[in-house]
Amino acid sequence: MAKKLYVGNLSYSTNDASLAEHFGQAGTVASATVITERDTGRSKGFGFVEFDNDEEANKAIEMFDGQEMDGRALRVNEARPKEDRPARF
Repeated sequence: MAKKLYVGNLSYSTNDASLAEHFGQAGTVASATVITERDTGRSKGFGFVEFDNDEEANKAIEMFDGQEMDGRALRVNEARPKEDRPARF
């Protein structure tokens, strides 16, 4: 069962590849995505990392929550399901 992690307080210079490489220290990363602004393509400062193995995901939380990456202290925890929001007009 795959486990998705929320990674907050990312540097704006962090990209998908560097995020995957960093979290690869904890295990095999299934996917790593930095969330970007739709119009500018600039990072919003957070992203998601998915592991196929729950043990590796838990290890990543222990290893990286509060640790620095690119000069920023990361916030790492299990991702919550996306909330339904009203349509924007």
